[in-house]
Amino acid sequence: MSNATPQLTPQDIRQALMAGEEIALLDVREEAPFAQGHPLWAANLPAGRIEIEAWQRLPRRDVRIAVYDNGEGLVEAAVQRLHALGYTQVHVLEGGLAGWQNAGYELFIDVNVPSKSFGEWLEAERHTPSLAAEEVQQLLDANADVVVLDARRFDEYQTMSIPGGVSVPGAELVLRAQALAPDPKTHIVVNCAGRTRSLIGTQSLINAGLPNRVSALRNGTIGWLLAGQQLDHGADRRAPVVDELARSEAAERARAVADRAGVRRATRAQLDQFGEESTRTTYRFDVRSAEEYLAGHLAGFRNYPGGQLVQETDHAAPVRGARIVLVDDDGVRANMSASWLAQMGWEAWVLDGVDAGDWNETGAAATTYPEPAGAVQDITVQTLAGWLDADGSSGRTAVLDFTGSASYVQRHIPSAWFVLRSQLAQALEAIPKAERYVVTCGTSLLARYAAQAVAEATGAPVYALAGGTQAWIAAGLPLEEGETRLASPRIDRYRRPYEGTQAPRSAMQAYLDWEFGLVDQLKADGTHGFNTL
Repeated sequence: MSNATPQLTPQDIRQALMAGEEIALLDVREEAPFAQGHPLWAANLPAGRIEIEAWQRLPRRDVRIAVYDNGEGLVEAAVQRLHALGYTQVHVLEGGLAGWQNAGYELFIDVNVPSKSFGEWLEAERHTPSLAAEEVQQLLDANADVVVLDARRFDEYQTMSIPGGVSVPGAELVLRAQALAPDPKTHIVVNCAGRTRSLIGTQSLINAGLPNRVSALRNGTIGWLLAGQQLDHGADRRAPVVDELARSEAAERARAVADRAGVRRATRAQLDQFGEESTRTTYRFDVRSAEEYLAGHLAGFRNYPGGQLVQETDHAAPVRGARIVLVDDDGVRANMSASWLAQMGWEAWVLDGVDAGDWNETGAAATTYPEPAGAVQDITVQTLAGWLDADGSSGRTAVLDFTGSASYVQRHIPSAWFVLRSQLAQALEAIPKAERYVVTCGTSLLARYAAQAVAEATGAPVYALAGGTQAWIAAGLPLEEGETRLASPRIDRYRRPYEGTQAPRSAMQAYLDWEFGLVDQLKADGTHGFNTL
């Protein structure tokens, strides 16, 4: 570690968090080790992904940053990369993760912990009503006047859902619930995979004053499976389009909740002033669906559907103490999402005064990435296919795939090795030496940043596959699947016990037990800043 890199003590960071000052505490390990233990407000930014994530997640270049690992030796490279990207206030957490723990401060396991722990805090404070899986099953079996609303992303809902449940992602609930339950006597049950989104979704409808009885499905699809009940797979039920009267009523309800939560109102002029400030970080999120965003959005706003934003604040806004400005076109989703951010201790704003003509940018948001160090020579998929065919079993060409391990296992170029950039030196020891190396990932965006290090370590020519593995797939060339050549461990993603359909019962129960203990951990930690309406 360079002696020039200043350090922040655990006490310095805790003091900044308690004072509401802007600080980004970055865990530069891969996601799986991060999930094994980290401070409450730490954000995971793996050292190998800094170039492709930092500018979007850390928009102000002079924000105060503290990086740490747990003795893996990742900090020095992370500091160098952050400096190369223009960050001027980069520090190292003194003593790393062990230093935080030795100072007597809490470590939290899992991912998206601020949001999950807030959900538990909310239930403890507000006594959010819930029903056990068996009780909901009885209602469904009896054809009771009940509707089940699934507050997760649509792709999660399609993977597994409660029989008869309808997909209504979290921020959409106040907007669309009454269209699905127009009779006040209809009982609304809100579910997610575990607990957080169902608790927040249920409390959203209660806070907004819906006349219906509203309950969370206790422990979500995990609780449903642990009760021995069957889930649907591949469901595609969505909420109907909302008419103008219902939209207007929902907007009034949402605005009242936002006002109670202390959400601030921004004009376009104020938004421009925020952009000119050099001492504050401002995140701008359009909280509508991805489809709506692509069809037309405001310049300078990134898309983050509101339910997921509230669920993933640590990923969306790594700078604790930053300002967050939300926008929508209905007055419901931004206000409800902002109400939750405000209760989680964020300075939350909603942009008002947006005209129909302002939604004039279409497509995905433009994203700027730094140039890789050193020139990288591209080759086409046809060239690579020719090299591999000519090589036969000689192994003259080694293909290094820097994509996520889940994507690699799903499909990859035949003979390609899975490599984590953060584990490059160890991976190259496991890969037979070749005469030339080709780096790829989904698009080769990340792979390009690893090319120079591969060249320096091997002394051989290194090429980037133009268009990455996606171009190989588009060309209809052969593919492999499975863990065929893992040169790095699959630690880039933490396997969540609540996703998919194959998690062991013991893991699901352990996850619930952990969530039940979060309130006590929050009290011991003391940096959460949560408040509830």
